[in-house]
Amino acid sequence: MSLLDRIFPGRKPQQTPPVSDTALNSATRTSLSELIALRQQARTLKLNRKQAALAQLSGGHASRFRGRGMDYQESRIYQPGDDIRNMDWRVTARTGRPHTKLYQEERERPVVLCVDLNPGMFFASRGALKSVVAARAASLIAWAAAAHGDRIGALLFNGDHHELPPRGGKHGVLRLIHQLVAQSDPLENLQRPPHPQGLNTALSRLRRVSRPGSLIFLLSDFYGIDDGADNETGKHLTRLRQHNDVIAIQLVDALELAPPPPARYGVGDGQHTGVLDTRSAIARKAYSDFFSQHHQALRDLMRSRAIPLLQVSTDADVASVLRSHFGGKTKPMAQHPPQETTA
Repeated sequence: MSLLDRIFPGRKPQQTPPVSDTALNSATRTSLSELIALRQQARTLKLNRKQAALAQLSGGHASRFRGRGMDYQESRIYQPGDDIRNMDWRVTARTGRPHTKLYQEERERPVVLCVDLNPGMFFASRGALKSVVAARAASLIAWAAAAHGDRIGALLFNGDHHELPPRGGKHGVLRLIHQLVAQSDPLENLQRPPHPQGLNTALSRLRRVSRPGSLIFLLSDFYGIDDGADNETGKHLTRLRQHNDVIAIQLVDALELAPPPPARYGVGDGQHTGVLDTRSAIARKAYSDFFSQHHQALRDLMRSRAIPLLQVSTDADVASVLRSHFGGKTKPMAQHPPQETTA
C-alpha cells in the first residue's frame, strides 16, 4: 500500500506518466562530482569525539563494543554470538549459568550506512528529494569516517539490496558513492514495479554487513516501520543495538510536519496520481493525525531501543546539520539519551 493510500484510503488512483529527463537536476538526482566534492565539508565532522588510541596500530577508537582486549570490565550472562574464548568459568561454576568476560578494547571501527531508497524517498516539496539528501548525508558521514581511519560499509535498498562489506580509505568511500548515484537514480527507481521487501527486510540483512562494534547509521523516512503486536522493526533494532552503536537519521519534508493551505493539489507516488483536497477541516485533521502518529511512533521506537534520532528536512544544509551534532568535543551521540532534532 502506498503512502497516499494510507493517508486517504479509498481514493481512486490514476497512472503516472514516466519521469522525463527534463525533470532531473541537482535537486532530484545526485552526481559523482557533487558527492566527491563533499569531502572538504566532511573534514569538520567528528564521528568519534573520544581521546585517540594510545597505540596507533590498535585503531583510533575506544569502542563501546567490548570484545577481546587488555582491560577487563565485567562479566555478564553469555549471549548467542559471544566468543567462547572469553567464558568466565569461575562465575559460570558459581552461578550455574554461563557467563562471559567483557573487555574494553581500542579498535578500528566499521561505519555502516543503511540507506533507504524506496519510492517514498523520491519526494520533496522544497529543497531536494529525500533520496538526494540521504545520499549527501551518507557521503559526508563516509568521508568523515575515512578521514578518521574507519572502514566504510553500506546496505542500500530500493526493492533490491546492495551490500557493501566494510572497506577502508578513499576507495571505500568512492565505492559507496558510485552505488549511491546508481541506486538513487529516479529514472530507474520510480519506474520499477512495487516490491514487497522494505525496511524490515533491510534491517534483517543489515546484520550480515555490520559486524559487532560497528557504528550504524540508518537513513530513511521510516514509513516502513511497524508498531503492531509483532513489532518486527523493534526486534531487528534490538538485535542490531546489542553489539553496535546505532544512530537514526529521519528525512522529512515540510508537508510531513504541517498540512498545506486549504486547496486541491495534484499528487503522485511514482506509480499513480490523485488529488489531495485539504479544504475541509476533516481532511486537514486526517492529514495531520497521520503524520503526527508516524513521527510519535518513530520517536517511541527509537527511544525504547536507546537509539538517537536526528531529523533532517529536505531544504536543510545537510553538512551544517551534521556538523551541529558531530562537530563538538562532547561524547558521541550514541551514548546520550535519544532525542529528536529538526533541521
